[in-house]
Amino acid sequence: MQENKYKWNYCSLGGAVRVNITSGQDIENLDQLDQKMWTVLSCPIDGLEFDKKTLKYLDVDSDDKIRANEVIATAKWLTRVLSNKDSLLEGNSILKLGYINQKDENGARLYSSASHILRNLGLEKDEISLAEASDSVAIFKNTKFNGDGVVTASSTEDETLRDIILKAQTTIGSVADRSGEQGVTADIVEKFYAECAAYIDWISAAENDSEHILPYGADTATALATINAVKSKVEDYFLRCKLINFDSEISSALDVNPERVSSIAGDLLTDKLQELSSYPLARPTKDAVLCFSKVNPAWSSEILLLQTTLFKDKDSITEQEWNEVASSFNAYNAWNASKAGTAVESIGKDEIKKIVSEIRKQEILDIIEEDKKYESEAAAIFEVEKLLYLYRDFYKFLMNYVLLKDFYTRDAEPKAIFDAGKLFIDSRCCNLCVKVSDMGQHSNMSTLSGMFLIYCDCVSKKKNATMKIVAAMTAGGVKHLRPGKHAIFYDRSGEDWDATITSIVDNPISLRQAFWSPYVKFWDFCVGLLNKSAAEKDSKVMADLQAKAASTEIPKEGEPKKVPFDIAKFAGIFAAIGLALGYIGAAITSLVTGIKGTPVWQTLLIILAIMLVISGPSCFLAWGKLRKRNLGPILNANGWAINAEVLINILFGATLTTTPKYPKLRLKDPFAKKQTPLWKKIVRWIVLIAIAAFAYLYFTDNLNLIGINCSKEEPTEVVETPCETPVSPCEAQPLQAETQVPVVQ
Repeated sequence: MQENKYKWNYCSLGGAVRVNITSGQDIENLDQLDQKMWTVLSCPIDGLEFDKKTLKYLDVDSDDKIRANEVIATAKWLTRVLSNKDSLLEGNSILKLGYINQKDENGARLYSSASHILRNLGLEKDEISLAEASDSVAIFKNTKFNGDGVVTASSTEDETLRDIILKAQTTIGSVADRSGEQGVTADIVEKFYAECAAYIDWISAAENDSEHILPYGADTATALATINAVKSKVEDYFLRCKLINFDSEISSALDVNPERVSSIAGDLLTDKLQELSSYPLARPTKDAVLCFSKVNPAWSSEILLLQTTLFKDKDSITEQEWNEVASSFNAYNAWNASKAGTAVESIGKDEIKKIVSEIRKQEILDIIEEDKKYESEAAAIFEVEKLLYLYRDFYKFLMNYVLLKDFYTRDAEPKAIFDAGKLFIDSRCCNLCVKVSDMGQHSNMSTLSGMFLIYCDCVSKKKNATMKIVAAMTAGGVKHLRPGKHAIFYDRSGEDWDATITSIVDNPISLRQAFWSPYVKFWDFCVGLLNKSAAEKDSKVMADLQAKAASTEIPKEGEPKKVPFDIAKFAGIFAAIGLALGYIGAAITSLVTGIKGTPVWQTLLIILAIMLVISGPSCFLAWGKLRKRNLGPILNANGWAINAEVLINILFGATLTTTPKYPKLRLKDPFAKKQTPLWKKIVRWIVLIAIAAFAYLYFTDNLNLIGINCSKEEPTEVVETPCETPVSPCEAQPLQAETQVPVVQ
C-alpha cells in the first residue's frame, strides 16, 4: 500500500470518509494521495454539464476520458505556474498577473504572453480575464503575423502580391486566419501556381499545332457541337442503307412505318415533333446517299446547320465524306480530354500567362515563412487561454472527481457535473437526473443501485434533438408511475424537453411507502377478486335474463300479466341486512368494551401489534435497501470508473425528490364537496352506534330463541311437559321459567 507522506484532512460525505481538499497545497500534493482513496479514477468527457474546453484541456491524451494521472499532471502544472496556489479555490475567471510565477520558465512565458494579449487589445491593467484571453480574433486583429502559417491580402503592401493572394483564394480555396480573416497557406499557393502552369501548357499545345488540333480555327468547338448533335441519326441512316444492300426484302421494315404515321396523321403535327424525331433521319436507299433536302422534317434545322458549317456547296453526302469530316476532330477531342488547370480557367488566359511569367510565387512563400516565426509566441498566447480555463474550473472539477462534494451539497439547483437537470412528474420534482449513454449497460447495472429509477426518452423540438435520462424517485408513491406516462424535463440551461417513461426499476422509495405496501397489495388483490367475481356474476345474470326472456310466454292481448310474488326472497334480503347490521354493531361494541373483557387500550395495542407484524418485514427490508442506495452503478454504466460507494441514505435521499407544499388556506370552491359541520358528524355517529347496538342486541335475542346461546351463563336443559292435545306450531307458546332446571353436572 502506498504511504501518504503528505498530511491530508478528511471529511465524511455520503456515509463514507473521504479526503478533503481545502487549499492550494492540497492540490499541489495530489500525486501523494493514494489512488485507493479517490472517489473517481476516470470519467468520460461526453454527457457532463461542464465547460467542454476545460474538459479538452484536462484530457491530455485526447482519448475522450479524463483519468487520475491526467488530473495529477494538470494539478502539478497549475501549481507550478501560479505563485498564489490558494486562488485556485476561488474559481475566478479573472487572473491577476501578479499570481503568475515568473520564476518558473513556463510561468514567465505565460506572463509575457498575457501582457502581449493586453497590449494587442489596447488595455493597460494588471489582470486578464478569460473572455479577453479567448478572443483570438481581437488579439490578432491588428497583427500581420500570428504564427498560424496563413497569410491574408493585408499581410503585404505589394498590390500585385495582394491580387495574386485574392485570386488564389477565389479559385483554389482559403482558410481562416487567427484574426478571423480569410487567407492562403503554402499548400494553396503551390497548388494555385501549379494549376496556372498546367493551363498555360495545355493552351500552348493547341497554339503550336493549331492546324491539326483546331481544324476549324476558333470555330472548332462550335463545329464539333454541330456534328455531335446529329451524329447518332446520321450513322443510323447509313447503317439502314447497308442493311438494305444486304437484303432488299427488309427495306420496308427499315423505312418509316406507315401505321405509326397514320396514328398521328389526324393530330396537329407540330405538337408531335418528339414523335417524328424518333423516325429515321431519311428514307434509306441502296445508293446510301444522304440528301440534305430529303431529311426528316423534325431534323431539318440541325441538318441545315451541318450543311452550312461543314459541308458547304454540297446537297448530299456519302458515308465516306461523313467519316472524313468526323475524324478531323479526333486530335481536337484528344487535346480537349487532356485539359488541365480548369480550377484557374475563370481568371482568363491572358491573366494566367501574366501570373506565370512574373514569377512572384517565392515572395508569397517567404511571407508565409515569416508568419510561422511567430508560432511559439502565438502558442504561448493560447496557453494563457488554457491557464484561464483551468484557473476557473479545476477546483470545481476536483469537487466532482476526488470526493464528489458538489453532489452531496444540495440546494435548489443541481450542482454535480453529472446532474443533467430536473424531471417534473406526478406532482414531484426529481433533482437527480443522469444522461444515459448506453441502455444496454444500464439494464445490467441499474438494479444494483437499490434506487427506484425512471428511464425516460426526451425530445426537444426547439433543439431538434433527443436524449435518454434516468431519474431517481426518492419521495411519494408509485401508484401512477408506469411506462408511457408523460412528463417535462428541464436541462441545466432551462430548456424544456418532452419526456416519456420507457421503463422503471422498482425499489423502495421511503419507509412510509414500505409500511403501507402490504395493505395496498392486499387491497389490490381483493379488488381484483371482487372485480373478477362481479364480472362472472354479471355475465351469469345476463345469461339468466336472456334465457328467461327467451322462454317467457308473451300474454295474449287483453290478458293481464301475472307477476309472482316471492315473499321468501324479500324475507331473505331483510334478514341479510339485519344480520350485517348485527355484525357491525357487535364489532363496534367489542371495540368500545374490549374483546372478551379486554380493556380498550389493550385492544388498540393488539391491533397495533398486528399491524407491525404485517408491515414490519416490509419496513425492515426497505430500511436496509434505502440506507444502502448507491449512485455508483448508474455512473459506472455511463463509463465512469467509480472507486468508492456513492451512498444515498434515507435523510440525503429525501432531498433528491421534492413534493409540493401548499399553505393552510380557507379557499372557496363552488365545485368542492361541502364539509359537514362537526355537530352533525357527532349526531350521525351516535345514531349509527345506537342502531348498531340495537341490531346487535335484537339479533342476539333471536339467536337465543333458535337454540344458539349468546350469553355467558351456564347452559340449562329444557324439560318439556307433555301436552294432552296437539298444539299447532303457530299456537306454541314459550316455555315458562319453572320448566327449566339446572343441568346436573
